[in-house]
Amino acid sequence: MVNIRKIQEQVIYSAIKAASNDETAAIIVYGEQGLFSSEDNATWVKSTMNRLENHFNRSTVKQIRMNCQCGYGMGEKLEFVKELVESSSNLEEFANQDRAKAAGLSCTNGELYLQFSFCPCPMLADVDKLDTDTWCQCTTGYSKILFEKAFGCEVEVELLKSIKKGDDICLMKIIPSDSIWR
Repeated sequence: MVNIRKIQEQVIYSAIKAASNDETAAIIVYGEQGLFSSEDNATWVKSTMNRLENHFNRSTVKQIRMNCQCGYGMGEKLEFVKELVESSSNLEEFANQDRAKAAGLSCTNGELYLQFSFCPCPMLADVDKLDTDTWCQCTTGYSKILFEKAFGCEVEVELLKSIKKGDDICLMKIIPSDSIWR
């Protein structure tokens, strides 16, 4: 059976190490002498994000978390988004397909959005509420990679709402840097 916690620990550790060093990564993820290894998932998520936020500035924290996306199901989702791109001639047409709408895509005033009516992260199953959106930035990293590969251009992703922060939905704005359809 897949141990999501271990995967998350490894991914976060690697992202922190890339932004700093092994020692900092170990302290943030596992604590002094591994003291945080025994925390339940909800406590570990909150305390790890708190340690991360206390150690780095907001921009670095966001970049670290965006680099923590697990890539789960990426191949299947990428194929799906590419099919939507190929069967449309502009952003509105892309997002207004029934399959796109069912997947949470929408286009309003020429801007693309992706929303979820539930939190898709298994690590947050036992978390009632998060104080910040730091943990949720991994989904912006995932979406950035997905849409950059599907659109063939750089994409910015902005997290606008998070269920675990108390919003009614999770909502991201997907901002391609270039025209997708030529």
